[in-house]
Amino acid sequence: RRARGFAVYAALRELGRTGVEAMIDRCCRLAGRFADQLRAEPRLRVLNEVVLNQVLVRVEPASGDADRATRETIRRVQEERVCWLGGTRWHDMDAMRIYVSNWSTTETDVDRSVESIVRAVHASC
Repeated sequence: RRARGFAVYAALRELGRTGVEAMIDRCCRLAGRFADQLRAEPRLRVLNEVVLNQVLVRVEPASGDADRATRETIRRVQEERVCWLGGTRWHDMDAMRIYVSNWSTTETDVDRSVESIVRAVHASC
């Protein structure tokens, strides 16, 4: 069990308290960027208030099964390999779960990921 804390210890040792704080703030800001851009796509609905580093998104096609469209979008995004996002069940609905947690993620990465998600939505609906 002690090994679980090693990553936190190493991050604090390397970055210091202010460095870790800056990294967390940046990840949260990038999650907000994800949400803002995804809200611009009419077939996507952001389900949560983005206050940390997680975004929950659902595909809402003009017609058809939203759960199926969401699952198909996740599959297509994962196949494209621009980013990785997972599926989840939230309030009895399928959704995409996007976490921004890597120290090396950039605004460009978010923008490319959003483009991949939007392409997958258009192919799925």
